[in-house]
Order: sequence, then C-alpha cells, then structure tokens
Amino acid sequence: MTPRAWALVTFTVLVVAVVVAAAVLVPWQRPPVPRADQLAALRELPVDQVERGRALRAALRPGRYGAMLAGLLVALLLGFTPVGARLVEVAGRPFGGHWAAQALLGGLLVVFLADLLTLPFAAWRHRILTEHGLATQGWAGWGLDLVRSYAVGAVIATVALLGFYTVVRLAPRWWWALAAAGAAALVVLLSFVLPVLVEPVFNKFTPMPDGPVRTQLLELAERDGVPVRDVLVADASRRTRAVNAYVSGFGPTRRIVVYDNLLLEAPPAELAAVVAHELGHARARDVLTGTGLGALGAAATVVGLYLLGSWRPVLRAAGVADIAEPRAIALLLAVVTLVGLVATPAQALVSRRIEARADAYALALHGDPAAYAAVHRRLSAINLADPDPPRWEYLYSATHPSTVERIAAARRYADRAGR
Repeated sequence: MTPRAWALVTFTVLVVAVVVAAAVLVPWQRPPVPRADQLAALRELPVDQVERGRALRAALRPGRYGAMLAGLLVALLLGFTPVGARLVEVAGRPFGGHWAAQALLGGLLVVFLADLLTLPFAAWRHRILTEHGLATQGWAGWGLDLVRSYAVGAVIATVALLGFYTVVRLAPRWWWALAAAGAAALVVLLSFVLPVLVEPVFNKFTPMPDGPVRTQLLELAERDGVPVRDVLVADASRRTRAVNAYVSGFGPTRRIVVYDNLLLEAPPAELAAVVAHELGHARARDVLTGTGLGALGAAATVVGLYLLGSWRPVLRAAGVADIAEPRAIALLLAVVTLVGLVATPAQALVSRRIEARADAYALALHGDPAAYAAVHRRLSAINLADPDPPRWEYLYSATHPSTVERIAAARRYADRAGR
C-alpha cells in the first residue's frame, strides 16, 4: 500500500481506538441528577449569592467569547490565506530561509500574533475579576504570570516544532507515522513533567503542615488504598480568592494539591470531602485515562493533518505547496484550532462524567453528604460561580457538574443511605 493508504488505515484505527477507549473508560451509565432536584437545591441557595455569581459570569461572557471569536478569525486569516506563509518567510529571511529558522521563528511568530490580538480580552477579564474582588493580584503580578505562560508555551512549542520538522526532513514519505507517535509521547511526557516542572513556575508548593488536618487526609488516602506521594499546599491566595483542589500527575509524580485559601475557608470535614473527591480521581486513574485519550487524539490529529495535505484547494488558499513545509505552519494551527472548537463539547461531556464519578466516590468514601453539599455551597459562594449556568453554555464547555447538580446528588445519596 502507499503511505497515504496506510495513513488512512491508521487514522481510522486511531479514531476507533478513541471511541472505544472513551466508551469503556468513561462512566456513561451513571444517570443524571433529576432536574427537579437541581431546582430544589437552587431555591435553597441565598438569592444574593446566586445573583453575584450570575452577574460576574455575565460580565465575563463577552470577553470570553470575544477572545474565542478573535482567535478563530486570526487563525482563519493566517491559515487559510497566504498571509501566514508570508509571515513565516519573513521570520526565516534573516537566516537565509533555513527550514529550522522558518519552523521555529515562523511558528513562534504566528502563535505570538494570535496571543497578542487576544491579549486585550485577557486584560479585560483580569479587570472584571479584580472589580468583583476575586482577583487579588495587581497588574504587575498579572503581567509577570503572562510572561511566564508565554515562556512555558515557547519552550513546548520549540520542542514540538523542531521535532516535527526534523522528522519531516528525515522521513518525507512517512513523517506522519513518526510525528503521530511523537505527539502521543509528548502528551504522556507532559503529564509526567507538568506537575514537577511547570506548575512550580506559577505557584509555590509546600507539604501540608503536620497536624490533625494532614493526618486526617493521609488516613483517608490510606483507607482508600490510593498511593499518594504527598498532599501539597499551593500559595494561590497571592493571585486569587478562588478556592480549589486537584490531583495531577501519575505514578511517581502523583500528588494532591490544595489551595492555601481553601485551608483557611473550609472546616476540616469539608476539606476532607474535597480531598475525597480528588482521591476518587486517583483511584479511577482519571489522569491516566485523560492522558491516554489525549495521546490517541493527538496522534489522530497528526495523521489527519497529513491526509488533509492532499486537499489541493486548501493548500492553494494557504499559498503553500505541501502541508509538511514550514510555510504551512499557520495552516496547521488553523486546522488544530477548528478541531479544538468542534471537539470542545465532547471533551466537556467526558470531563463532566468523570467528575460526577469522582463525586459519587467521594460521597461513599467520606460518608458525610451534608459536608459534601456544604463545601460546594461554600465553593460556589467564594468562587462567585453561577450555580446553575445557561444550558447552552453548560453543554458546550462545562467541565464539571454544576453546583446544584452536586448538592442534589449529595442529598440523593443521603436519602438512599438513610443519613
């Protein structure tokens, strides 16, 4: 068979693998919380709390979707017209048009322009969060974090761009196979290194101090049989009043992270409920599941890009002869942007199902549904969340069950358990 025929077979196999893995690993069978129970939970929340949360989300919404639209328009302009190819040429010209200069400098230039044009929306978001009292960071700190994020993104982009175009030059007919394997490997590698190399760039992490709370949380993990390297505290309060906890990494880099302001805001029973949720993720190996699905999806995207390379009308519109040449970087990024926007609802649905499973696991492990409902009321109030967001927005991008879903689920568990 020709390389293109092999690529088509590989693409089909990868897509089927993603679908099968999602069908097997994601808890689709869990029934949703009845809407009537959600509305009952909503009616019991303080009216002023609900109004504050909805006011903030309404204020953020134009900037959020404005940035999304601006990013899409920039991607389309650079990717599906010759503008992007010309920018890559200009970036590589001081170095004689060398492929590495075009790949690296051209790629970074295209990404930077897209970020630059959406920067006003990011600044607008920070201003609104500050006005509503959720952001505690000044403009200098916000700008420093922005520079840090650009630096981290540039390092990852450098590795990806140089690796990709090196493979293209070494295997011009079979680059798609090697690049797909490399993309999958990069996703796995980032899952290992992000917790220990990238997260500390933005926050300081310290072991939770010895005391009753740490003892309770470690005993909870031990009783659950989940190996956890450590429970760390992030100094998130220097940036935000929002509270959170999460699990990241797997294997030797797995750890549970708790925001320092959550330690201050939540009583021990509620904090234990939050950590029980994170232990549910660890128990179900959700990070590993997400990494595996991400790796398969990345590989499928690379092979799909190769197949797109035979679509001559698209190449002519972009002003390039081959999708694998450095001048086609903007086209590649535009396609990835479109795929990301289309895939967002499916990714959000998968995430909500996994989060709902972790909620159910936490209720069984912690055994205190009242505390679980209380902590989500507290999180919603402090984070100024909309406890019952618009349905269209929820379906498109919500990665977690809504506050009223979680409260209603806790109450249904309590009723069934006779608590």
